[in-house]
Amino acid sequence: MTPAPRSEIAVTHIALIGNFLPRKCGLATFTTDTYNALSESFPDLRVDVYAMDDHPGRYAYPPQVTGAIPQDDLAAYLATARAIENSGAQALWLQHEYGIFGGAAGEHILTLLDRITLPVIVTLHTILEKPNADERRVMEGLLRRAARVVVMADRGREILTRVYGAANRQILTIPHGVPDRTFADTALFKPRFGWQGKQVIFTFGLLAPNKGIETMIEAMLAIVAAHPKAHYMVLGATHPNLVAHEGEAYRDRLKALAVDRGVADHVTFIDFFVEHEELIDFLQAADIYATPYVNPAQITSGTLSYAVGVGKAVVSTPYVHATEILADGHGILVDFADSAAFARAIIALLDSDSEREALSARAYARGRTMLWPCLATKAVAVIASMLDQAPRRLAKPPAALPLLKADFAAVERMSDATGMLQHAIYSVPDRRHGYCIDDNARALMLIAKIDDLPEVTVDKWMTIYAAFVQHAWNPHARRFRNFMRFDREWCEDVGSEDSNGRTLWAIGTVVRHAKLHKHRDWAMAMFDYTASLALDLGSPRAQAFAMLGACEILACVPGHALAMKILERFSAEHLALLAEARRPEWEWFEIVLAYDNARLPEAMIRAGVALGRADLVDTGIATLDWIMAQQTSPEGRFRAVGTESFGRAYEAPLQFDQQPLEAQATVEACAAAFEATGDARWIDEAMRAYRWFLGANDLDLALTSSNDGGCFDGLTPNGLNRNQGAESILALQLASCAISTLSKRRESVAGDSRAVA
Repeated sequence: MTPAPRSEIAVTHIALIGNFLPRKCGLATFTTDTYNALSESFPDLRVDVYAMDDHPGRYAYPPQVTGAIPQDDLAAYLATARAIENSGAQALWLQHEYGIFGGAAGEHILTLLDRITLPVIVTLHTILEKPNADERRVMEGLLRRAARVVVMADRGREILTRVYGAANRQILTIPHGVPDRTFADTALFKPRFGWQGKQVIFTFGLLAPNKGIETMIEAMLAIVAAHPKAHYMVLGATHPNLVAHEGEAYRDRLKALAVDRGVADHVTFIDFFVEHEELIDFLQAADIYATPYVNPAQITSGTLSYAVGVGKAVVSTPYVHATEILADGHGILVDFADSAAFARAIIALLDSDSEREALSARAYARGRTMLWPCLATKAVAVIASMLDQAPRRLAKPPAALPLLKADFAAVERMSDATGMLQHAIYSVPDRRHGYCIDDNARALMLIAKIDDLPEVTVDKWMTIYAAFVQHAWNPHARRFRNFMRFDREWCEDVGSEDSNGRTLWAIGTVVRHAKLHKHRDWAMAMFDYTASLALDLGSPRAQAFAMLGACEILACVPGHALAMKILERFSAEHLALLAEARRPEWEWFEIVLAYDNARLPEAMIRAGVALGRADLVDTGIATLDWIMAQQTSPEGRFRAVGTESFGRAYEAPLQFDQQPLEAQATVEACAAAFEATGDARWIDEAMRAYRWFLGANDLDLALTSSNDGGCFDGLTPNGLNRNQGAESILALQLASCAISTLSKRRESVAGDSRAVA
């Protein structure tokens, strides 16, 4: 059955990112003109402008600017993504130019795009035919993210498909907008600038070497000889980047060249940035517009578009935009750096008023097809089609999602004779990143806890992961190393505090849960040999990991002196942290939220049980209650604390990115709460967190892959991170082990209740 066509969705609210006036550059003028055209053509359309800011605090932005993005402040890109996402905007229109965004080749903008779920349209103001590695990576990132890409010349389409492999259907050609001005005699405008009696050749734009002004100065000697009233006017401030590097040295070199060629009286530099309306007046006062640009690949020139829009006779080098816009007799093209050719073409136009006026009329006719309202109308139509074609949200999964049995297959896929590799590209291990003790410690925990594996398999993998941990120990520094390259060379002498604490926890887990006696013996000896490092740990999470390991030891060796000391010291320190950070609305050990949050209350609960201290259990339960409230969506689902939340003092958590580690930690913390209190609600809370893996989450997407034990790396605003790294796979499998135990306890509790009844 053929689905019914969708009705076109009305476009009522968009976000617009680019430079904006009063910043002095061509892109700022373009974005401002785009905003004005949208506002005038669609008065009911809300347009939120986010201005890229190269000098925060310098510009007095008008009220039209919703917010500014400091160019090099990555946190500002994330904050802007949240603002756009929360604003109700239906789509984002990005003006892209190299050099206005922070990071390598402007990669910060990709971070913003990755954090929004809206359809994106990107206008490309520069398309490099020979990009470097960073430029290619950023452009390919834009192409992956954009629903539509706008180019202003057909050559841009050709480069995108040939060089970057872009899909032709993704690309649209919309010419640069131009103002709607009446075709007028230059004599009406010349008196304003004192140009009466002069034959004016005009060039406009920020002054920089790529503009080819030298070519025109060289041409002026012959032009003046033929037409003594000819005058070359160069309007525009020096490019800010050039000023920052060398001041006005370039402008001074151009003036010196004019003096050397004997045309200084016929060349004038007008050194300021003009506003839009005044620029058009300058253009209409000129007889000929010259663009002697030196870059053949230049895709866009706003000044050329404006000149054509008001009907100027144009003489230009054949860069891409000029070749297209001046085709079919709408202007004159001459070779790059060919002063003689410029002189011949301009002299011929000055010789014949009728020929010059006919060329101007043809240019003006071309310009009428490029008016700003035309651009705005085409863009809004494109956005409407994007919205109409956007995929609809699938139905929510059923509430009763079947629990998964722990499955070792994906862990084995990510492991070799050295240990478990850290990362994967989709489901294929990525050897470039090698190994880390964090993942091998988690794998050690899993092989100790997982049921139903053959003894030979348990023996093999327990030995491999234990050998990794054992080899990681640096006896000289009395610390575990963390990162190892694929060639088995360590990247460091001392690993992070968290990796050391987690390794002690894993060793304690083996002591308590390993199936084979030989592995328990090894782990006990390893703990006794290394665990004193815990007493030097300062990170609350590292301390919590060490506490969890100490609890496992005490379950097997009651009264173990070092384990007791770890629990007593760190529980006291965590109580002090809580007392210092606590606020009426903030029942937490730190003033910020970070990763693996639920491990802090879990450590307090388990320490309280091990030490027989109800106050520690009560503290753990209270803080777990609080963090569970933070990890609950308005719909009542589990919502892992997003990675964007990290480091924000006394701030509520943000939604993305959500990672499997948080769900696993919550499941296991709730299991600890149930074991300590017998309150069955903690089983329900654990189930809620576990079902996050299965699709009961903000995006209604399961993170588990089909029948192979795999787990995707997280939820982003745009869907799943489809890579399957070690941390994510292990989080799912360890959570499955914990939830299996809890589900059996639930059945036991229910059975006991029936028996009593």
